[in-house]
Amino acid sequence: MKKTQSFLALTTAFTLFNSTASFAITASPENWWVGMQNDSLQVMLYDNNIANKTWQMKPYKGVEFKGVTTTNNPNYAFLDLTISDNAKAGTLTFKAKDGTEFTYPLNARDKQSANRHGFTNRDTLYLINPDRFVNGDPNNDTVAGMKEAANPSFKGGRHGGDIQGVINSLDYLEDLGVTQLWLTPVLENDMPNYSYHGYAITDFYKVDPRMGSNALYKTLSAEAKEHGIGLVMDMVLNHFGSSHQWMSDMPTADWVNFDGKFENGKNATSHARQTIQDPHASQYDKRQFNDGWFVESMPDLNQRQPLLSTYLIQNAIWWIEYANLSGIRVDTYSYSDKAFLADWTKAIMTEYPNFNIVGEEWTTNPAIASYWQRGKVNQDGYTSDLPSVMDFSLQEALIQALNEEESWNTGWVKVYQSLANDFLYADTDNILVFADNHDMSRVYTELGQDLAKTKLAMTLLLTTRGIPQIYYGTELLLDNTPSNDHGDIRIDFPGGFKGQKANAFTGEGLSADQQEMLASMKKLLKLRQEKPALSEGRLMHFSPKQGVYSYVREHNGQTVLVVLNKNQQAIDWDLSYMQEVLKGNNKGRDLISEKRVDLASPIRLKAMQARLIELE
Repeated sequence: MKKTQSFLALTTAFTLFNSTASFAITASPENWWVGMQNDSLQVMLYDNNIANKTWQMKPYKGVEFKGVTTTNNPNYAFLDLTISDNAKAGTLTFKAKDGTEFTYPLNARDKQSANRHGFTNRDTLYLINPDRFVNGDPNNDTVAGMKEAANPSFKGGRHGGDIQGVINSLDYLEDLGVTQLWLTPVLENDMPNYSYHGYAITDFYKVDPRMGSNALYKTLSAEAKEHGIGLVMDMVLNHFGSSHQWMSDMPTADWVNFDGKFENGKNATSHARQTIQDPHASQYDKRQFNDGWFVESMPDLNQRQPLLSTYLIQNAIWWIEYANLSGIRVDTYSYSDKAFLADWTKAIMTEYPNFNIVGEEWTTNPAIASYWQRGKVNQDGYTSDLPSVMDFSLQEALIQALNEEESWNTGWVKVYQSLANDFLYADTDNILVFADNHDMSRVYTELGQDLAKTKLAMTLLLTTRGIPQIYYGTELLLDNTPSNDHGDIRIDFPGGFKGQKANAFTGEGLSADQQEMLASMKKLLKLRQEKPALSEGRLMHFSPKQGVYSYVREHNGQTVLVVLNKNQQAIDWDLSYMQEVLKGNNKGRDLISEKRVDLASPIRLKAMQARLIELE
């Protein structure tokens, strides 16, 4: 067993007893597993004056109690353990001198856990805002004791969607053809308002009761896999919700950046992400970006604090193991301390070598985005273990390409130029591509509610290099015109809530355009699964001309031509410039119409048409 850096932690309540009183001690993590690659475990205990207790562990073969780490806050204590290769599953027993005693579970690990495979370019991710997708359990819309109740009439309020709603929709999602689910965070966000989005976490180990429970999240993962669908967890390392216990009782004085003070925006982040790579940047500017808070309700975590770093690393590994995850998406990736990010990704990828993690670096500059990808040789010597990054450059280029008139420097050339920058990336197959997401206007909105443009956009997305991500409802032309308010971008899914006229699950009330878009998406997703060239193939593209962008995907002898016509009129298109790919082969089959195509003569491109032709 390799020994790597120390990490680990969790959250659950134990009732501990002595001869005179009972104590409710929170332990994070609530359990661990034997057989992990890393042999270190650190358990955070929280209770009144817990640091003043002196603990001993009952002898347990293969487990060594290294001692207790305390801080300036007497309400926290950190138990340090070493779990050797020969340790067996069972129960650890801890006892304090005052008679307090508690037990701690060590579980058996699934034999294939370490060998799990994360999402790849063979997959298609489907991004869901659970609160706005399907209300599977109306009984948990409002939960007594939580700060925010359901308010479905308010765009910024909770609408009642939940994990059960996602479970109920698995047949639909499998039929659509997606193979991975990315849910925006479902962990507890016990905030006074605007908590539906999930990014102001108040308990890193607990699913929000208005979403369901930890057990139900685990059930979702298991049932999704029965439908051939993996589960990707959205994790937040940079910040947390201001209603978290930590803000009223910090584990250490340096747990939160800028001394835990927002100071009316003085300590807000600059969002100047380029400072991380900028060789001329001042330390002041770097700190303002990394340590600055997003907003007052989301305090910024100090990942340079070793105990917090361990806590966050262990938290990620606990969820992977507990919920059998197939991937992680990291929110606001570059805003966290970059040395910590290197440790965090290395710890996870050491534990699960075939896993996948995608980091959000919201920049249209691929020089900045590529900096974070594993295998990139950086000028400053920074080494990352992050397998995947998000391609905001291609997203912006795609929208511009379809909205601009064609010229030498506008239109399709924007997409061509974006992909031409792939020399900056270490692994172009492991890049997440998308037309929109939960933080930006929907693609149908951005393209002026134009069905033909939207179909072209999604065809490119599902046939170019990388791992495609679809935002829920794109297949139904969901639209946030004329508002770009997040509450409108994250609108209710048709058929997921009572009183809706349209229903995606039955087809009732869908317009002709919605039905056409849905059919088109199903066809494309089916082709991605049937034709490995479209997902795994080498990409060769040709400089766009006359409103047409074309490229080829090749894999193990399978070749697919993709020709995208943006013109408002039909044209006959000569493919002679593709001879280095065609090599005299004049026979093809159109994958959409399933008709034979003679490639020796110009092919007919209808107005605003995409053609996918497989060479025979």
